[in-house]
Amino acid sequence: MKIRKKNFGTLATGEEITLYLLKAGELSLGVMDYGATLVSLIVPSRSGRCDDVLLGFSTLGPFTQKQPYFGATIGRFANRIAQGRFELDGVVYALAKNNGPNTLHGGIHGFDKLVWDAEAYEEKGGVYVRLSLESPDGDEGYPGALAATVTYGLTGDDELLADYRAKVDVPCPINMTNHSYFNLKGEGRGDILGHELTLSSSAYLPVDANLIPTGKRADVSGSPFDFRTRKFLGRDIAAAGGYDHCFVVDGEEGKMRPCAEVFEPSSGRSMKLCTTQPGVQLYTGNFLDGVQGKLGSNYIKHSGFCLETQHFPDGPNRNEFPDCIFGPKRKYHERTVFGFEW
Repeated sequence: MKIRKKNFGTLATGEEITLYLLKAGELSLGVMDYGATLVSLIVPSRSGRCDDVLLGFSTLGPFTQKQPYFGATIGRFANRIAQGRFELDGVVYALAKNNGPNTLHGGIHGFDKLVWDAEAYEEKGGVYVRLSLESPDGDEGYPGALAATVTYGLTGDDELLADYRAKVDVPCPINMTNHSYFNLKGEGRGDILGHELTLSSSAYLPVDANLIPTGKRADVSGSPFDFRTRKFLGRDIAAAGGYDHCFVVDGEEGKMRPCAEVFEPSSGRSMKLCTTQPGVQLYTGNFLDGVQGKLGSNYIKHSGFCLETQHFPDGPNRNEFPDCIFGPKRKYHERTVFGFEW
């Protein structure tokens, strides 16, 4: 096991950003304190070739500009909130709108654009980075002073751990996730349409033209959204209009349970997810449009996929969805594990 850290660049404010480099088992992970961002993940292939399977950038600068949330920690509330508003205990809260009429991924200056306090450590055969920040009352329109902690690490069993915790002094919606884009062939090595996906989901959330859930849970049977049996990501993607949908994870909410499995035939790499979260957002990079990534890579449409474990989109406005309101009497804690084989 190894932990190293190095300077990854300097913000316009003069603040230096640190990149933490972790190694355990056969995996190597890079995490920076800007946005609590996963910068790299090196995974062997069947043939012994090691590739970075995360889309992103080689330097700090592009991470600080407008970009598709590569590897970032998302909060206070991941995904979309309709009309940038919600009502709680008779009070209407107006949020920062950054996705047409809606709020997306925490607003204009969400957790992905903040510098977190970071500490690297070893524990029980693994190496980890614990990142924390304070979000003041009224931040991006959300109520209450919130303290968030996310821990990323490698367990030594070729697993990547993501552990999210938060506490807030008044009731507030909370929904944290990580927005990594994966390509198990290796970043910049083509599209992900030949990846084979299995989802432990019997239902998904249909959305309207603005990608806001309608409030219904639809049975996946006989639809392009049925991944209960492994199939190519590209098989039904046209019929689905590109995947950017939240799937309901089968099993008991709050309990660690299987969520997804992805297999890439040419490399032999597979990734298995388990989570405590009620949902997982499958996004197939529909809006990637030629972003210049690591070492000259060109990220065009479908160059990566995301599996963002989370509470349901627009949850604060949907009483029929799992309760996403946390506060002094209900602390937030969710966990996801990504296991790799090759």
